Amino acid sequence: MTLGLETLDYIIFLVYFIIVSSYGYWIYKNKGKQSADSKDFFLAEGSLTWWAIGASIIASNISAEQFIGMSGQAFQLGIAISVYELLGGVSLLIVAVYFLPMYLNNKIFTMPQFLAKRYDSRLATIMAVFWLFLYIFVNLTSIIYLGGLSLEKMTGFSFMTCAIFLTVFAVIITLGGMKVIGYTDVIQVVCLIFGGLATTYLALDLLSNKVGTGAGVFEGVNLIAQKADSHLHMIFKENQYQVHDGKGGFIDAYRQLPGIMMFIIGGQWVNNLNYFGCNQYMTQRALGADISTARNGVLFAAFMKMLMPIIVVLPGLAAFVIFQENADASIVNGITQNGIVKPDNAYPVLLNLLPVGLKGLAFAALTAAIVASLAGKANSISTIYVLDIHKKFFNQNLTEKQTVWTGRVAIVIAFIIALIVSPLLANFGQAFEYIQVYTGYISPGILSIFLLGFFWKKATANGALTAAVLSIVLSAIIESLYPTFPFMNRMGVVFWICSLVHISISLIEGKGKDQENAFEVNKAWFKVDKSFAIGAVVVVTIFTLIYTIFW
Repeated sequence: MTLGLETLDYIIFLVYFIIVSSYGYWIYKNKGKQSADSKDFFLAEGSLTWWAIGASIIASNISAEQFIGMSGQAFQLGIAISVYELLGGVSLLIVAVYFLPMYLNNKIFTMPQFLAKRYDSRLATIMAVFWLFLYIFVNLTSIIYLGGLSLEKMTGFSFMTCAIFLTVFAVIITLGGMKVIGYTDVIQVVCLIFGGLATTYLALDLLSNKVGTGAGVFEGVNLIAQKADSHLHMIFKENQYQVHDGKGGFIDAYRQLPGIMMFIIGGQWVNNLNYFGCNQYMTQRALGADISTARNGVLFAAFMKMLMPIIVVLPGLAAFVIFQENADASIVNGITQNGIVKPDNAYPVLLNLLPVGLKGLAFAALTAAIVASLAGKANSISTIYVLDIHKKFFNQNLTEKQTVWTGRVAIVIAFIIALIVSPLLANFGQAFEYIQVYTGYISPGILSIFLLGFFWKKATANGALTAAVLSIVLSAIIESLYPTFPFMNRMGVVFWICSLVHISISLIEGKGKDQENAFEVNKAWFKVDKSFAIGAVVVVTIFTLIYTIFW
């Protein structure tokens, strides 16, 4: 396996880079407002179409953590890891129908703003600070780390060189504001989908050549079915089989994805609804649009989520079969690092085996996914910092120009911090799991706060604050006392406890009365048009069929 790209690969990547940068500059100069308008910078207010919203959601969602981390967990766990994408699509439908009307009709533009308006400023400030730490030290950091790791293996340049390149590229896109991010994300999504599909095609073809007769991709799919039966189940049982943990040992697959219990207890629902419904960098694209445009954009994103397992899961499965059959020394040696099987190496190793030209396309696709995701998250970090912290505690009288300038400074500082911290993630065994586990400490409390805040008028600020703190404390206690307890089930248990505590405190404190700052709920808000309903049925049908086939 030779590291590095050929001249043609670099030319293809350069074309991609020029197109994205030039289009972003054109959008910045010609679309929307020319003045330094903070709503335009943070929300692209009114200027994003439904297809731009949907593409931007996917571009921000699908990044190195999916291409590298999820492919790594496909190598480790199999097709079951698709649950994040498949249930993510269904969760987006729920967000479109129930969450978006509550945000838009109550003029909510940031998640801390919702907390301040529905509960109190104390909770909003605490959570704003927490979200900043989470987005910088978990999200930005992990994407830079996984992106740098994959580009290092593709190009042969050092990790830090690749990480710096990605960071600088993302800064250039992000400083243009949400409008530039939203429209350039359309190009990014097209690139990552076609590049990702090309990689999947070639991975299956490679599997056919290495393990089978060389008959092509369909033989590759059949070989996965024949030689990786353990990796073709959506639902695991406890102690069903052991998988590589990325640290030199093995772990029960049930601990990562605890079968039907993650649906019954609700951990997987907590994970997805919090991610897509209570996450600034997911909802922000839709908050500047009208309800119809926003819903159609989210529906478009839900359809694309159904496609993601083909792009991010199948390559990991192909790599697993080749590795298991010891069919290619370069793949076996590339996945094994210092005698330790590293699932996160599976996708980058496959990329290195692509032919000249297609390797450049895959390089561009991966870079597109990484940069788009970094840009979306950094813009949300900037939005929360400026609107919910800086203007609240440091300078309430910022002009529009100063607000945008402060947002850009926040973006640069966030990227510098994440870049410095990113190499430390090498100490973790499986990066995608790292993201889910540590995000899962607060997800149960946040979802409880939002759901009760939306739909239960008796919910109080003290009940919400207790739920937020209890989520972290209880998650840490369970993790410490019961280290083998699946983190997905832990999220479900913590959610229900937090919700019960939130409800109990609210009833005792509020004496059963509706809160003055409770939101009005109009049932008409949740009605959808016929085309959305048909699209939603199609998404749910795809989800049901896949689980029925691979149960």
